[in-house]
Amino acid sequence: MVGNGLQGTLLGVRGESAGFSTFEMSVVMSGYFLGFLFASRSVPALIRKVGHVRVFAALASMISAVFVLYPILEHPVYWTIGRAIIGFCFCGVYVTAESWLNNSSTNETRGQAMSIYMIVQMSGVVGAQALMLVPDPTGFLLYVIPSVLISIAFAPILLSARPTPAFERTQPMSLTELMKASPLGCVGMFLLGGVFSAQFGMGAVYGAEIGLSLPQISAFVATFYIGALLLQYPIGWISDRLDRRLMIAATALAGTAGAIIGMMQDDQFNLLLLAAFLIGGASNPLYSLLIAHTNDYLEYDDMAAASGGLLFLNGLGAISGPIVTGWLMGPTLIGPSGYFFIMVILMAVMAAYATYRMTQRPSVSVEEAATYAVLTPTATQIAWDAMQEAAVEAEVDANEPLPQS
Repeated sequence: MVGNGLQGTLLGVRGESAGFSTFEMSVVMSGYFLGFLFASRSVPALIRKVGHVRVFAALASMISAVFVLYPILEHPVYWTIGRAIIGFCFCGVYVTAESWLNNSSTNETRGQAMSIYMIVQMSGVVGAQALMLVPDPTGFLLYVIPSVLISIAFAPILLSARPTPAFERTQPMSLTELMKASPLGCVGMFLLGGVFSAQFGMGAVYGAEIGLSLPQISAFVATFYIGALLLQYPIGWISDRLDRRLMIAATALAGTAGAIIGMMQDDQFNLLLLAAFLIGGASNPLYSLLIAHTNDYLEYDDMAAASGGLLFLNGLGAISGPIVTGWLMGPTLIGPSGYFFIMVILMAVMAAYATYRMTQRPSVSVEEAATYAVLTPTATQIAWDAMQEAAVEAEVDANEPLPQS
């Protein structure tokens, strides 16, 4: 995750210095999400065919190779292809790690294990931003560092003595069925895909456009994740105690407010960090909120099937997010403020739609609502299913009567 967190920020900064236009960089950044979406459908079959260890090693070696090719093939077309390959490979690495972790956990430890996994993911990306401060006089070192880190990541997998688990995958629910079950979940996931990809794909590009220094760009990108880490659990705790749609609307409005602050910050870096904190602190919990809200209207046996459809909708939104953002950031339209403008629109539409849905059908009672499970945008269907299973098991255990003494 340190390697992955570094490459997104690095390309955003280096693309600006290489003379790539904002729109060209938006296409480069969207390549990652295209590869990620495609892999979520095809990698499980590959794992079943050749096994976890081989898939992890093959995909991670491809990532390592692409990192060192970036500075050699410094062109938007090659970078877009490289980003698509890396998006595909990282999705495969996540699927491999999550299925192995899920299989190695017991009913008692699954929720804890997956929560630690999510924290490690976010911490890796935050820590990666500090590496942007490494002196790089040759222009090559910062491409080599993530390549080396990814190569080192092979060792624990290749040297593990644990047997690899059998891999099973649930067929996704049709989008028509999913839309009938939860219109807000479907619409919200699509909009949130655009928010995430704009936020993380174009953050470094925006920072370079407005002339931030490397330390400032690193702090700006890291603050999105810090907001997510600090606000995820409090928002989840509150959402389990009231109408989830109200919480979705309120959280989306907080993200809207953060994006508005970003548009109006007028070169005040502290306000820019506040904007990043609010947006990151709203968008990541929204991901888990929309999943929990969708599960409120599903039977437990249908939750795993629904997760595939929601992931697909989120991926579609993610592919378009950087491209629309880059178009808006062009000199003939809004300029750099277009970065925040697209998030204002997407978050405000989500808040409005959540409010509208509250008028269309009654809320699920707190007692019958699904339990909120913390998930990140990088989570694959394996992590979704594991976290939901752990949340249900924890709820069942909490409601069991104590044995009589």
